[in-house]
Amino acid sequence: MPKPVVLIAEVLSPATIDALGPDFDVRNVDGTDREALFAALAEADAVLVRSATQIDAEALSHAPQLKVVARAGVGLDNVDIKAATTAGVMVVNAPTSNIISAAELTVGHILSLARRIPAAHGSLAAGQWKRSSFTGAELFEKTVGIVGLGRIGALVAARLQAFDMRVVAYDPYVTSARAQQLGVQLLSLDELVTESDFLTIHMPKTPETTGMIGAEQFKAMKPTAFVVNVARGGLIDEASLHEALVSGEIAGAGLDVFTSEPPVEGGTAHALLSLPNVVVTPHLGASTEEAQEKAGVSVARSVRLALGGDLVPDAVNVAGGIIDPYVRPGIPLVEKLGQIFAALAQSPLTSLDVEVHGELNNYDVSVLKLAALKGFFTNIVSESVSYVNAPLLAEQRGIAVRLVQDDISEEFRNVITLRGALSDGSQLSVSGTLTGPKQIAKLVGINEHAVELPIEKHHVVMLYTDRPGIVAVYGQKFGEAGINIAGMQIARAAAGAQALSILTLDSPVSEALIDEVGAAIEADLFRQIEITEA
Repeated sequence: MPKPVVLIAEVLSPATIDALGPDFDVRNVDGTDREALFAALAEADAVLVRSATQIDAEALSHAPQLKVVARAGVGLDNVDIKAATTAGVMVVNAPTSNIISAAELTVGHILSLARRIPAAHGSLAAGQWKRSSFTGAELFEKTVGIVGLGRIGALVAARLQAFDMRVVAYDPYVTSARAQQLGVQLLSLDELVTESDFLTIHMPKTPETTGMIGAEQFKAMKPTAFVVNVARGGLIDEASLHEALVSGEIAGAGLDVFTSEPPVEGGTAHALLSLPNVVVTPHLGASTEEAQEKAGVSVARSVRLALGGDLVPDAVNVAGGIIDPYVRPGIPLVEKLGQIFAALAQSPLTSLDVEVHGELNNYDVSVLKLAALKGFFTNIVSESVSYVNAPLLAEQRGIAVRLVQDDISEEFRNVITLRGALSDGSQLSVSGTLTGPKQIAKLVGINEHAVELPIEKHHVVMLYTDRPGIVAVYGQKFGEAGINIAGMQIARAAAGAQALSILTLDSPVSEALIDEVGAAIEADLFRQIEITEA
């Protein structure tokens, strides 16, 4: 029997090849040569890439027996995940390979800003000796504010504590108990920007976090403060940052990522490059030999698992492995329920039960617990989330997770409920099911409110006191803003009690409109839900 063909489309470390082992026919191709790539993909069972090779729908159409695309790194911008999923091709990456490198680069930027190292180097290299021109500042007893206390944020905190810095953080999904374990004080974002001498951001890029550090935050910061971003381009509003740096509202910035990469000449990001109080690097967060080797070895192991028919923890679109076909359709449903749960939670999660009711009780559904955690963390941490690191993320945050099963499901063949306790003492539950021959994913419950609505990309959930005219109020305001309501459900326990409206929208809603509509209907809760497809 011929060996499975593993195609190496870019230069990878020798350790990557060693990790694949002798069981495969390993071939090489220049992934940037499209014609050569297409020809090589014709017989490939797996392809390993870095960032230069584009695995899109066209490439996948030339790969009739491809089973897995492995990205030796974190980002997946060069892989069309949706097209791969449609083609039944697993996509894997190395979500934790670069976290130490990213944390260390953050510290490097902070030190470079504090001691003005790049500018001093440039001056001396030009033949000048201007010691007095490059007086810096110590980190000792200064305050560093970390926006996003996930794995990278926690590593940054540990490293900066060694400098005897005061470490404060803003992260709405981290409990005070977890922060206390890390020796970090939790603050509101407004408090954090006011108190920080150095501010570093480690959040995922979502509609809510894009531009979260902008003009308002810069005005509140100390004129001696510095900001650092090695996470995602766009988390800091670049136009506001440029204005703050030029006007002296803040002292400087360290940037490894930009909204447009490479920065386009004439754009705001490009204008930042020439400012004397800015330290820039060309997206080097994962650019260390160690991170590259870890990434290659990690995805090589995933390829072995995938081609061997085993569960692949680092799969980003399908779990893979020995999962019963009856269970497999529930995986994307539960991931979506996890995202909905995270969007509705008003305080950090402390415990989560993944309840499986109905015929699924007769199967091994342990993967659904992983899917729930993967969905929950997808839009709230900066790193890529997979089945392997989602339990670690929960453990780091002190979240206890249980899988609960029974065969009781009165209205549907199967119902899956995510039920969690929050740090403010409240509880939250969301329930979903798959219905019909097409197995449509539907949301069927939020807390005590029964609904039945297909899960789409854009939703809004509102809780308010039931009274006449509410639908007209929010319907008019959405209409005036050009937001089309594609579907809706209203549920209530009794007339005049608390009512829940969940809307399906054709486009996202601005924060300003959320505030306006929420105030108009006197909402107890108003949340936008943006579903990120695997």
